[in-house]
Amino acid sequence: MVSRNTPSILFSILICVVFIYGVHTSFSNDIPNTQNKDSAHVCNISLSLKKEIASYSTIVNKIIRTATGGRFKAKVWKELAFFVDKFGNRIAGSTNLENAINYMLDLLNSYNFDHVHGESVSTPHWVRGNESCELISPRVQKLAITGLGYSVGTNGTALEADVLVVQSFDELRQRASEAKDKIVVIAEDWLGSYGQTVVYRSHAAVEVARVGGLAALIRSVTPFSINSPHTGMMSYSDGVDKIPAAALTVEDAQMLLRMSKRGSPLRIKLYMEAQTYSNTVSRNTVAELTGTSQPEKVVVVSGHLDSWDVGQGAMDDGGGAFISWGALALLKILGLRPRRTIRAVLWTAEEVGLVGAEAYAI
Repeated sequence: MVSRNTPSILFSILICVVFIYGVHTSFSNDIPNTQNKDSAHVCNISLSLKKEIASYSTIVNKIIRTATGGRFKAKVWKELAFFVDKFGNRIAGSTNLENAINYMLDLLNSYNFDHVHGESVSTPHWVRGNESCELISPRVQKLAITGLGYSVGTNGTALEADVLVVQSFDELRQRASEAKDKIVVIAEDWLGSYGQTVVYRSHAAVEVARVGGLAALIRSVTPFSINSPHTGMMSYSDGVDKIPAAALTVEDAQMLLRMSKRGSPLRIKLYMEAQTYSNTVSRNTVAELTGTSQPEKVVVVSGHLDSWDVGQGAMDDGGGAFISWGALALLKILGLRPRRTIRAVLWTAEEVGLVGAEAYAI
């Protein structure tokens, strides 16, 4: 959800515009590097550069006034709100994503940016399909899940099996003899950051398959939950059986862990239609403001247009994408031209493995 009362978009676009205009695109190349490692947090710049920075105060204030109270006020928010309301989810490989990209190309052309175009990218095409999960024993309860990106399904039928609950990969390996022919629930703790905890989403299917498990269900990679399972990308390894993998809500994962610790025999029925089709062709979306004196030097600002299929991708990463081209738009309507070229790139297929960004970098 995008809240009009939330200042994140406005602040982000101001930071983006001021940074790319006042620093990257306009300052000289002669920025000295500090050689003192003890001064890592000190920005040592020359007096002449300080004066040049100060000389942009009038322009910076004009940018701020226009964004916060002038004709650009709430412009990006309104454009983003219309976009997510119109298209909703935009998963890689879908017709809806390509329709959204077509819309963005038309929108960027309407702002008269330079070199607006799409760059073709071969894109994975994973489809979730229907999915469900139900606790069968010791009592019956529906469990909310989201299949993980690239997961296989349950071969057109429900998979019902006894359950092993563990809290880490180390515990899974220690109890490997108990995992064979079971659905394994990994009720991992939140490890303090997304980067540390996401390993369970990425590798659960492989680790569970290696010990003979039939499917992997992980606690959603998040510190908080309102009974909302979180999807995301996972991966398989060559030579290891591909088994279904999905995320449970934090609440359900913790409930199953408590039941298991009490010695209650657990049984779950899992159904997933997920499958991967042949690659499709998508596009990165590109627009520029050509630099005046050093157009061959390019500053890239970017975000991704695709989203997962279970949400509308308003802030992951509609906000980032719209801030990126919005920075160009703000400079454009003010008649400001940077010395270096500013290029907005709206990536495709980020959620399924940074596919668009990697294609751009090649």
